[in-house]
Amino acid sequence: MWLGWWRGLGLSVGVEERPPRAVGGGTGLVPRSQAERMALESGSAAAPGWTPGEHLRICPQGYTCCTSEMEENLANRSRAELETALLDSSRALQATLTSQLRGFDDYFQRLLNDSERTLQEAFPGAFGELYTQSAKAFRDLYAELRLYYRGANLHLEETLAEFWARLLERLFRQLHPQLLLPDDYLDCLGKQAEALRPFGEAPRELRLRATRAFVAARAFVQGLGVAGDVVRKVSQVPLGPECSRAVMKLVYCAHCLGVPGARPCPDYCRNVLKGCLANQADLDAEWRNLLDSMVLITDKFWGPTGAENVIGSVHLWLAEAINALQDNKDTLTAKVIQGCGNPKVNPQGPGPEEKRRRGKLALQEKPPSGTLQKLVPEAKAQLRDAQDFWISLPGMLCSEKLAMSSASDDRCWNGVAKGRYLPEVMGDGLANQINNPEVEVDVTKPDMTVRQQIMQLKIMTNRLRSAYNGNDVDFQDASDDGSGSGSGDGCADDACGRRVSKKSSSSRTTLTHALPGLSEQEGQKTSAARCPQPCLCLLLLPVLALVLAASRPRWR
Repeated sequence: MWLGWWRGLGLSVGVEERPPRAVGGGTGLVPRSQAERMALESGSAAAPGWTPGEHLRICPQGYTCCTSEMEENLANRSRAELETALLDSSRALQATLTSQLRGFDDYFQRLLNDSERTLQEAFPGAFGELYTQSAKAFRDLYAELRLYYRGANLHLEETLAEFWARLLERLFRQLHPQLLLPDDYLDCLGKQAEALRPFGEAPRELRLRATRAFVAARAFVQGLGVAGDVVRKVSQVPLGPECSRAVMKLVYCAHCLGVPGARPCPDYCRNVLKGCLANQADLDAEWRNLLDSMVLITDKFWGPTGAENVIGSVHLWLAEAINALQDNKDTLTAKVIQGCGNPKVNPQGPGPEEKRRRGKLALQEKPPSGTLQKLVPEAKAQLRDAQDFWISLPGMLCSEKLAMSSASDDRCWNGVAKGRYLPEVMGDGLANQINNPEVEVDVTKPDMTVRQQIMQLKIMTNRLRSAYNGNDVDFQDASDDGSGSGSGDGCADDACGRRVSKKSSSSRTTLTHALPGLSEQEGQKTSAARCPQPCLCLLLLPVLALVLAASRPRWR
């Protein structure tokens, strides 16, 4: 019975279920009569070949079949078996989180890839050279959207603003090949772009929707990655020597004392594992906050500004923008000339008869594929099931359903002999183990690995809460009414005079949690290209935001 119980916990005892033989070369067996067994357990008599237990350091010092070396080996073995059981439990949760991450990540990337593929197929025939001569700008936009989604240090609103500014320069030149348009003239055009709205409402609509959709999708998938990392790292935290002694006493001391059939009392087992896993239980509050935040942010995947609708429809706003530019060409040109003066004529430019006809493009939104409708409910259910993972570990490993029932508590193993276990069960977490009767826990020395993971959970939860409101926590210092309106430039007047190809360094930060597939070299390359020395101060923003968030009412 004992062996089967612990095998059910993943702790194979490796000892045959039969009376242990005497040690020290003797041939005596454990006494088979009930009277002999009771006498042995009470310490009032010894079976032939058994020895007094004064040499035992962990088990009660009654008559025993275990030597000091056996006791030490069994203590090491019991700790290793418990660590293996913890790893097995953690791997199951890791597998669930990894499966979710892959499912959502594949889906979001497929949406963006399909959008770019549609653009590449439809734009050349509809817009001709307006697209083909600016194709690199469109490729760069999609590349940066992918990098942002995968955790690169990009300010999404600024990325969109720079795209629209570059595109306006290119297309305005293409629409007026007969004119000479030097850089200073294009700088003047850029300063007026916000008021002129050359692309209509498309840049503003894309900015408002894309920032919310991409921020939500990225934060959710990052949250899955962080949760999996926390489980993996915490599962590798070694158990201390006091835990090893307590688990040995729980698992093997009954064998050493000749009562291998006695299973641990349920409350006794819980106290041992609550003491052993005290640090892990301290993850509970922040772990729940993280999973709650992830469940809530899935609401942002639906609707007009939802991830499914927006990420897969980027090309629609791009087509709408080019259509608007062509429709507004004459009005735009007149206003630009009024504000910037008459440009010189290009003597080598084509004449009116050489102008090519350019069409308009009308694309329809694709209906939802149904993939997200399947992924989200499944993820919500699994995340809710995992909320009490850390505080449920002691009960799960003790397997209360297989432990002795309350009707037979007087026959369970209480750490000393068969009998009722009287101490109360301790609470969860390190602070509640100060009076644990089974494991000596130093409540003043928390495990640093666990504390670091608690901080990671807090930071990721804050990112999710910000993403729920449409904000990227790394860039909350950016102006809410900045880039994207009109032409999408949206920069201050003193900055708009600069060439738009030079990216501002003030809005770049380092990588936070890069998703699988974004290599370290990619992250370093992006960081080096976009984050010169002045932006290092922004590394403090997540911590500052975390402090500010702590002073607010709890978000649900």
